[in-house]
Amino acid sequence: MPDLGEGLQEAEIVSWHVAQGDHVVVDQPLLAVETEKAVVEIPSPQAGHIARLLAKVGERVKVGAALLEFEEGPHAEAGTVMGQLAEPAPAAAPPAAAAAAPAPGAIRATPAVRARARELGVDLARVTQTGPGNTVTMADVQATAAGAVAGQAAAPLRGARRTMAANMTRAWREVVHATLQDAADIEAWAPSEDLTGRLVRAMIAGCRAEPALNASYDAASMSLRENPTIDLGLAIDSPDGLFVPVLRDAAREAPQGWRRQIDAFKRGVRERSLAPADLRGATITLSNFGSIAGRHASLIVMPPQVAILGVGRVVALPVRGADSSVALHRALPLSLTFDHRAVTGGTAGRFLRAVIADLESAF
Repeated sequence: MPDLGEGLQEAEIVSWHVAQGDHVVVDQPLLAVETEKAVVEIPSPQAGHIARLLAKVGERVKVGAALLEFEEGPHAEAGTVMGQLAEPAPAAAPPAAAAAAPAPGAIRATPAVRARARELGVDLARVTQTGPGNTVTMADVQATAAGAVAGQAAAPLRGARRTMAANMTRAWREVVHATLQDAADIEAWAPSEDLTGRLVRAMIAGCRAEPALNASYDAASMSLRENPTIDLGLAIDSPDGLFVPVLRDAAREAPQGWRRQIDAFKRGVRERSLAPADLRGATITLSNFGSIAGRHASLIVMPPQVAILGVGRVVALPVRGADSSVALHRALPLSLTFDHRAVTGGTAGRFLRAVIADLESAF
């Protein structure tokens, strides 16, 4: 297993693109691995015939462990893929068509389709291929899953869902959670208002009012470090699990920049193309669960962060006017969960007050 960077120590094998006996060329994709929710293709460091595969789909492999062996003897290119990928020996470049062609017998499917099949327990070899060039599509996988026999044994969590389960277990064990709830009156908003953009701006306002919520808590030394930049984690739901890409230094970016980056994150989650670096280093998190359902929630804070703001679905709440009349206004429910080891109720309340004031103000 090559070093994939970012300090990662292991990865889970999503799929093999080659089989024993196949001939591969330099840089031909050998397999796809998943590490902390990102799917990465590993290319071949050399040309040659594959003697055998040394790891199975679903297996977690340590960096430096052997993945496969190349044949020795007449095929000449001997060696084992392990550790850092070595530079290939100079050789005549193969024709472009040959380099791009899949190995004989390999199943053609995108990483996202493979990940979905793995989640549903679908064997791609049994799926009817309806895509261009006999490619397995997402619809093919869903149709196979729908026709599967009910009552199958429980399958272990893998990939993004396994990572999420491990992270949530650690967070629940370590953090002392407390939640404060309120609502912002958004009746004055235009129908075309960019909700996510408004929420990002409001989070920045809250962090400026109370920097202690944009901080990192070290349980071992019982110390709190306020972060110099607001690196905002944005929780994004997907069929493969929860992803939290990070909007870097959000306070320095304009709203148009936020929207471009958020749209790119959504595409990256959908296509499973986010890099591990995109999912690391958040200093505070925003979760708009109300886009699906729910008014309020008790969320989970991921250490060393100390806060996460949850946003519920828009509701109509009665508001008393200056003349004592009552009218229904659109309101945005807010749930601020914080680590009570590092944040007091007063600090959390002032943060939430600043968020509400920004949401209720003109853009």
